[in-house]
Amino acid sequence: MTKSKQPKETEMFIQSNLNLRASVKIGLFPAVLLMSVLSAIASQNSIAGEIKSVNPWIEKSLSSHVEQSDFSGNLSRDLLKDLAAKGEALFGAKFTSLDGVGRPLATHAIIPTKRRHLNQKLFNRVSGLDANSCSSCHNEPRIGGAGSFSLNVFASEGFTGQGADSTNPQFSNERNTNHIFGAGLIELLAREMTAQLHNLRKKVLRDARDSGRDQSVRLVAKGVDYGSLTASANGLVDLSNIQGIDTDLVIRPFTQKGVITSLRQFTVNALNQHHGMQASERFGLRWTGEDDFDGDGIINEISSGDVSALVAWQATLAPPVISTPEDTLWQKAAAKGEQLFDQLNCTGCHMRTLPLDSLKFFDPGPLDAAGTLRQSDSNNTAIYDLAKTEWAASLPRNSAGQILVPLFGDLKRHVMSDGEILKLGNELLSQRFVARNEFITGELWGVASTMPYGHRGDMTTLEEVISAHGGEARKSRDMYLKLPSQDRQNIIAFLKTMVIKQ
Repeated sequence: MTKSKQPKETEMFIQSNLNLRASVKIGLFPAVLLMSVLSAIASQNSIAGEIKSVNPWIEKSLSSHVEQSDFSGNLSRDLLKDLAAKGEALFGAKFTSLDGVGRPLATHAIIPTKRRHLNQKLFNRVSGLDANSCSSCHNEPRIGGAGSFSLNVFASEGFTGQGADSTNPQFSNERNTNHIFGAGLIELLAREMTAQLHNLRKKVLRDARDSGRDQSVRLVAKGVDYGSLTASANGLVDLSNIQGIDTDLVIRPFTQKGVITSLRQFTVNALNQHHGMQASERFGLRWTGEDDFDGDGIINEISSGDVSALVAWQATLAPPVISTPEDTLWQKAAAKGEQLFDQLNCTGCHMRTLPLDSLKFFDPGPLDAAGTLRQSDSNNTAIYDLAKTEWAASLPRNSAGQILVPLFGDLKRHVMSDGEILKLGNELLSQRFVARNEFITGELWGVASTMPYGHRGDMTTLEEVISAHGGEARKSRDMYLKLPSQDRQNIIAFLKTMVIKQ
């Protein structure tokens, strides 16, 4: 981190630049030089690790970067809190052009891609920039939460120029903002389940080789069935019966499609797409050969340490809870609704809990891929032990000592529409080769705090979104609609107890 100057030294530094300021006034130096001088003053006057400038006239949100080397190994409780606090400040910061907002020569594509034509508009509702800060969209019921319909984003691959971007569903998928509470637990589950599936694949390949015959294995991880895999003695693998997951058997738990592997990947993607704040670990010299890939005149916009801070804050966010209503009638209705929820087999996909072996969150993680900092790229892997958070002790455990994560989900993709029920098959653009009518099960924890509902956020009640379930969920949906009105209200009463703490 940048070491702060003593007040006297800062005064001398400012004094030494008075002539430069005067020169700018009479036109001897370009205006951009003034910006450089002011930025330098802010840097000299900054407190190590602070995100906001101490000088109110400097229009920057990021006055110094977090250094990756300052946070490595198994972080103490205090260091973890410190890093998470820096991440929260970054998440809520309203970045400016002096920070690096904008990407006039780059698209919002995940793979660094140059524009065909210079972007004439800094902000564009369809392809970005479309938000001033991360918290612009993730804010209900508080920072880190969901977003209203007016904050929807338009997801496309972004490889073309701005002229091809459109709200037309043939060119982009309109998505409502998900909350990220409990996201660290979600990623930890995905990592452990991926490891289990990979071990099953290794075993069936070994068994086929040793036996000289075809061998099959059921791909079950933490009670979730992902189909089966058959291996031949010659090493060939039949992937045709894999269900709800990519054929590489990596669980990607983020976004409505389940196509993003980690919080780190999600963060680097979002910073570029929504703000034009480009992380050096993807858009810097190593991968692009340029210091200023987006051509906005700012280099090193987001350091690896900045990304780590954002990941640490998201990973340590408390998971949603099931509340106990004060109203006794609501309590009784919710208890009956919970029983009906099981009877309708809603828990076939919205599984109450998944067991987690370890609360140690490695960053970079074992599944972070090219375009994000990887464990093989750095000697500064940090371990965020979520057991050190204030909320960890409240999580239940099973008889084997595993943490039971109450997500009400299964980290698996399902077909959500059919020939008659089309509402949740509302996207025309395929994303990452996932079928258009397949979506990952939405975790229900926090559902009472995050209306509206549906991938597009165009459903105003829970009954609307339940009624929209087709495809694999059609049977449960039909049984729900046949229930007496009071029983349906009881199920809603149960769902309304799943809240994000204010």
